Formats: sequence, C-alpha cells, structure tokens
Amino acid sequence: MKKILQLPPHIADLIAAGEVVERPASVVKELVENAIDAGAASITVEIQNGGMSSIRVTDDGEGIPEEDLPTAFLRHATSKLRTAEDLSAIGTLGFRGEALAAISAVSRLDVFSRRRGRDAGASLSLEGGMPGKVSAVGCPEGTTMVVRDLFFNTPARLKFMKRDSAEGSAVAGVVQHLSLSHPHIAFHLVKDGQSQFRTPGDSQLKNAVYAALGREFALGLQEVRGSGDGVEVSGFVSRPLCGRGNRAMQIFFVNGRFVKSQLLTAAVEEAYQNQIMKGRFPSCVLHVTLPRDRVDVNVHPAKTVVKFLSDREVFSAVCHVVRDALDGGTEPAAADHPPLPPERHIAEPKKDFYRQMDAKTFRESQGGPPNRGGFVTKVPPAPSELGGRVAVSDVFRRSAPPPGVPAREVPPAAGKIPIFPVTETVLPEVPAASIAPPPAESAAVLAAPPPAEAAGTAIPAAKAPPSAREAPRAPEAPEAIQGTLLSDAPAPWRFVGEVLRTYIVAEDGEDVWLIDKHAAHERINFDRLKAGEEPVMVQQLLTPEVLRLSPEDTAALTEHLPLLSQFGFEAEDFGGGSLVVRSIPADIDAGAVGETLEELAQRLRTAGSADSAAARDAMLHTMACKAAIKGGWHSDERELRALIGRVQSGEVRYCPHGRPVAVKLTKYELEKMFKRA
Repeated sequence: MKKILQLPPHIADLIAAGEVVERPASVVKELVENAIDAGAASITVEIQNGGMSSIRVTDDGEGIPEEDLPTAFLRHATSKLRTAEDLSAIGTLGFRGEALAAISAVSRLDVFSRRRGRDAGASLSLEGGMPGKVSAVGCPEGTTMVVRDLFFNTPARLKFMKRDSAEGSAVAGVVQHLSLSHPHIAFHLVKDGQSQFRTPGDSQLKNAVYAALGREFALGLQEVRGSGDGVEVSGFVSRPLCGRGNRAMQIFFVNGRFVKSQLLTAAVEEAYQNQIMKGRFPSCVLHVTLPRDRVDVNVHPAKTVVKFLSDREVFSAVCHVVRDALDGGTEPAAADHPPLPPERHIAEPKKDFYRQMDAKTFRESQGGPPNRGGFVTKVPPAPSELGGRVAVSDVFRRSAPPPGVPAREVPPAAGKIPIFPVTETVLPEVPAASIAPPPAESAAVLAAPPPAEAAGTAIPAAKAPPSAREAPRAPEAPEAIQGTLLSDAPAPWRFVGEVLRTYIVAEDGEDVWLIDKHAAHERINFDRLKAGEEPVMVQQLLTPEVLRLSPEDTAALTEHLPLLSQFGFEAEDFGGGSLVVRSIPADIDAGAVGETLEELAQRLRTAGSADSAAARDAMLHTMACKAAIKGGWHSDERELRALIGRVQSGEVRYCPHGRPVAVKLTKYELEKMFKRA
C-alpha cells in the first residue's frame, strides 16, 4: 500500500468543484442563490454559448464588503452560519461556503461589488482559484459575477459537456425554477444577446408562472391553498383534463427551495386518483412551507433532495389540500381566456352562396332536372357531341329512369346534400373497328329486361358467361402482407375472434392463445424500424407547431436534434424554452406531436449521449408504440389474422418493453378451471 499523503489545496479544490459544479447550470444556480440570500429585488442572468464561454449574474443586493472579497472565495467561508445549532434550522439557500471556491477553481472569474450607500465598489479577478489584488472600481450597487472559460483547466470534465443548446436549456430551467420559488424577485434571462423571459417580480405566483412557463400552461391551472399538521401548501395544479405525458412539469418547493421529491409526487398523484386519464400525469407548481427544524436540507451536495421529520404528515397535507381543490374546482372563468373580437357590422354584407342557397334551390333556379338520390341527373351527351370521345365521369352518373318506371321519392333530408364537382377524365379515342361486337347470346341476355325491373326493383345487371368476359381478379395485397399469412393455404391455427377489442383469440390444436394486438403490432414496428430496411416516411405539418415543454424536456430534445431528424422529426430550438416542429413521421398522428415528444424526452433523459445505442432504441420504442394499433380500436379481421401468423411463427414473442405478447391456455388448464380434470 502506498504512503498516505494529504492532497494539495489546488487538487482538493478541483475535487470539491466536481461535487458542486457539474455544468454551467450548476454555476448559475449557486450564483443566483447567493444573490437571493443577499436580498436582491432584481436579478439578471446572461450566458454565451450555453454558459461555456461566459456567465454573468447581476443583482442589486447588499453587496460584498471590499475587505471580505478575498475571504469569500476560500473553502468553507460563509456569512450564513455561526454555530452548530444553525444547521438544524437552515433558512438560506446557500450555507456551506463551497460554491464560490469551487466555481473559481475551474474558471476565470471576475467579481464587482458595491455595498449600499458606498460611493465606490471593489473588484477582484481569479484564475483557477488563484486570486489577484482587490482594486477600487465604479459599479452599481449590488454584485456582478462574471465566469469565463468554464472547465478550462479540467479537460476531463469539459469533454462531458453537451451541445450549447442543451446546456442553455438547462440554464433556462434553473432560472425558471428560481423565479417560481421567489415571485417577489424580478428575473431576466438573456441567452446569446437575446432576451428569453422576464418575470415581473410583483409577488404574484401566477404571473411568474405565466412569464416563465408560458400562457397555455398557466391557463390550465387552478389555485390550491390550505394547511394541515403545521404544513402549509399553496400554489397551482393542473386541471384533470390538462394532463401531460410525463412528470417533468411537477415543480415543488420546500421553504423556498426547489426540490425533487418522490414523496410529494406520490401525494399529488394520489389526489388525482380516478380524476385523470390513465397514462397522463398532473402538473403543478406547489410551495410547501413547514418549520425549519422539521426538514433537513443538508442531505445532498446539490441541495435538491430534502428529508422530512414526518413523511406521513407532509404526504397527508399535500394530498388533502390538492384533492379539496380539485373537488371544489370549476371550469376556467371567461376572464381566463382572451376576449373575442367585437362583431363587425356591415351595412350591405356580401351574400355567401353556400350559406344563402341550398342545392335544391340552386337547381330550381337554374332550370335543371330534379334531384334524384342526391346525384345530379344529367343525360350523357352523345359520342358525336364529344367528338368521338367518352367521358368516364358520365358512366358513374345516374341517368333518368326509363319510361313507365316511377321515380323514387327523395326524402327531404336528401335534398340538402351538396353537389360536389366531378372531375371528368377523358379517355383517348378508340377506333370503332377495334371494338369487337358482343356475342349474340350475351346481347340477347342483356337486351331482355328482367321482370322485376318493371316493378321498380333494383337488381344487379346480368353477367355475361365466362366466354364473353374475363373473370374479375381480386386486388393484390400490399407487399408488406403478401405471402403465407394471407395465402389460401390452410393455417395450422384457427382464428376465433377478438374480445374487449384488445385481445385476439386463436386456437392451435388443443391450445387456446390470447394475443395482445397492441403489443404484437408494437414489436413488429420496432423490428421493422430497427432493421432500417425502408426509409422513414415523413409528413410535413401544414402549420409548424410550437411546443412549450419543461426545461428538462427541452434540454433532452435539443441535445438529440440530429437523432430526431434521422427518424422524421424536423425540430429546432425556438427560444424561450420552446421547440418548433415542422415535420413528423407519417405513422405518428399529427394531433399527438406534443405527447410523443414529451415521451421521447423522458426516455432520452436516461438514454445517455445522442450517439449511443440506448438513445436510438429509446426513439424506436416510442415511435413503434405511437404507430401501433391501440387496445379498444376496431381492427379488420385480416389485420388480426396477420398478427396471429407473426406470433404463431415465433417471430414475435415480447413487446419492446419486455411484456409478453401472447398467453397460452392448454386444454388441461381449461378443464381444470371447470372442474372437468
């Protein structure tokens, strides 16, 4: 064993920086929290290249005294703790005294600060944790921190950074959470010289939600407020019909600190039991306030995990307050929606043809023949009028009935059927000599009117014998389902039917199979996409859709934009935490773009780098699931038979998620159920 030595201070600082500073978003979080603790009323965050080139945080707080500037960047130097008892009742966001030391150890940092009431401020520059000299400068009241060239001296950490757009989205998420935790502070985020969002700082949480998370999200919320067992709960939750595809928009604050808590997530979702659609998740912005000595915030280096003294009390308070709000909630008031434009009054409005006149009135005004069965009755012109040509559209038009046959009465509703334009396809002229006359027996059969025709009964036209015309052929099956599955050869199994519009029942010898049609089709889609035998068909959206997602979802999708493009999703960063989508795969419903991308983001967040096999499989899983037939849908019998054939052949056994596709019941098991064995 090697001799134990104490690490040099520089290496110890780099190790500490690895715990505190993971990415630019970590730097922004620590600097903004210090600004909040300093009593700032306005905070501006500016970043360049996702924060890798430059991060500037400006506040109007109390400022740092000139004599304390060098001390502020030493490890475990803080103004927020004095005794060990203070650890049991922490009321500030930053308290350990490691943030500034860790940030300065892996960057080039400049600080400008001026105390309130002072005539001049002071500045200090540090590089790799080594401070320079303090000098007097002119600057506004408050503190400005400028962090440049992050991780310039730690290449091992630098290579793990993501795309600038992904890092910028992560920074935006941090600022959004901090602005929601302190609505009385005005926040302003500027990315690459462009303003992303700005909160008013008027202490109204809903206004902060509107500014940080968007109008659509804010209008789908309802307020909650209550308390129980010394735990106060306030904020907003989404209405049951506004569920989302993942839990990314569940935002919790404990005593003003953003936290990630499975306990709070479970409490909120328990309140939504039997009120939200299966597979959808509620959204919320909830503030939980309780005595400081009943919560421990010093259990995680990033301070995003807390430990409660009594989990049961917190769970019960959150669940009951949210449930009471949902039970007493009403539909959004008219004031929540933008007012409709005033009705325009025109002295002489232009008459709309399609609204002022129905089809029957139009035909009578034109002097045309009466309507029969909703079709335009028109005698086809003679071939001479067409110059020897025949119009295909005239073949499908219903002509007037022969003499002596009463016209069928048309119900009143039939007269309302609109007339749609018929495109006339003109066939090329065919020489009369090339048309063979019909056989004599065929002509005789066609010439003799059937007895039932005189009574006005519609019967099919007489068929010519095989010698006169060729037997009609069935249309060919698509290439994807041609072969043995739809062939005339008898299958070793028998299709019985479908139950609950979800499970296919098939009989194979003395075994009965129950097949999940969604799981089977999902596996088929997954294998087809993974094989890459055919290109992904893309559909262009008529109107590009702008999606306002959570910061985590936006960061995950922007990081994987090239991978999304490979599978038909043409999207780009739209600024302000939004994505604009211009095209999607043809198998995906255009109305489910947001839901699909939310699910994709949830999978990609745990899939690793954009070029990994796990990220590709995550894309394939979601696309295969969204394109598969769903349980409850009506399916054609041919589709069900094709699925049975793929399952019975052994090609499909498990869905991409690992669930079984089919369950077998033997004859002995069935007889045992009915006490016959």
